[in-house]
Amino acid sequence: MNILFLDQSGQLGGAELSLADVAMPYRETCLVGLLADGPFRHLLEQQHIPVQVLATQPIPVRKDSHFLHSLGSFGSLVPLVARVTKIARNYDIIYANTQKALVVGAIASYLSRIPLVYHLRDILSTEHFSPTNCRLAITLANHFASLVITNSRATQAAFIKAGGCSEITEVVYNGFKPERYWTQESNINAIKQQLGLNGQFVVGHFSRLSPWKGQHILLEALAHCPHDVAAIFVGDALFGEQDYVEQLHKQVAELGLEQRVQFLGFRSDVVPLMAACDLIVHTSIAPEPFGRVIVEAMLCDRPVIATATGGVLELVEPGKTGWLVPPGNALEVANVITICRQNWESTRAIANQAQLQACERFNLATTNQQIAQLLKLYCKTD
Repeated sequence: MNILFLDQSGQLGGAELSLADVAMPYRETCLVGLLADGPFRHLLEQQHIPVQVLATQPIPVRKDSHFLHSLGSFGSLVPLVARVTKIARNYDIIYANTQKALVVGAIASYLSRIPLVYHLRDILSTEHFSPTNCRLAITLANHFASLVITNSRATQAAFIKAGGCSEITEVVYNGFKPERYWTQESNINAIKQQLGLNGQFVVGHFSRLSPWKGQHILLEALAHCPHDVAAIFVGDALFGEQDYVEQLHKQVAELGLEQRVQFLGFRSDVVPLMAACDLIVHTSIAPEPFGRVIVEAMLCDRPVIATATGGVLELVEPGKTGWLVPPGNALEVANVITICRQNWESTRAIANQAQLQACERFNLATTNQQIAQLLKLYCKTD
């Protein structure tokens, strides 16, 4: 099956990492078309997945764009759509992985008569997108997509609630290769020594730095934890959110946490960094579509505290595979961190159980098999 994958970003977000895994089985017959250049292209090239940057300039539409702004950007899409349409005629399926990719892919699908698949990895609600962009995504998916794959039941429910056709939706959880998350003890010790974390109870937060990801919640919680509890933040601002980064550093100073907090920025060695933590905390204040970091932490055999909202509710079984806390409740986060630290034997048992379940529930081989079956079912080609 020949597939033209489309993604709007050149950055390495969760959607892009998942797309690389989905595209891997088709790398002999597919093309990943990017609407922006960046590290994602380099990752695909390293994995020998054909990739091409299709856009000559960024699409000037943001998640919060209003109608007139979105309408005004249409003119800049015309050359890109024409290019994608021409390329698409050499493929069996157009597979849109992000919302901007959906816009381009839907028009190209109509013009080329090539079936369109939309892999929805976002909660389509006004907490994440403007009403205009929500309506646009729903309208395009309903009228042009043969199949909408959602990465959780929460994502599917939000799509349908916003007006999406339930008949074309199927849930497929993100998949992972468990062996990627095995780390040697010597590597863990080296990282702890490098970061000066020996003798501390280390809490890790792995996400891009963004207000809705809630890094400020963990900082507030840390101020209520024992003084030997330290935190590392792995990730950086991606989409014009540098003001939030400055706010976080200011908060660290105001709370007197300079000796207990490290911002490590974007890192390629996420797995050993996770393994070097005693606990992984997820603090999003708005519903997560899935929660990739949570599953990765489980696969690293790290205990997880996560916000009880969105797709996270499908990943964590409270008291058995992790802990759930209300969104925005820093005191409860601090309380659970302290409980985990004080009851380490039972905490480790929960982490072990979570790892076993994650290996079974979120195995990449199963995910790719499900997607292949859906593509054959929904996207019959001559």
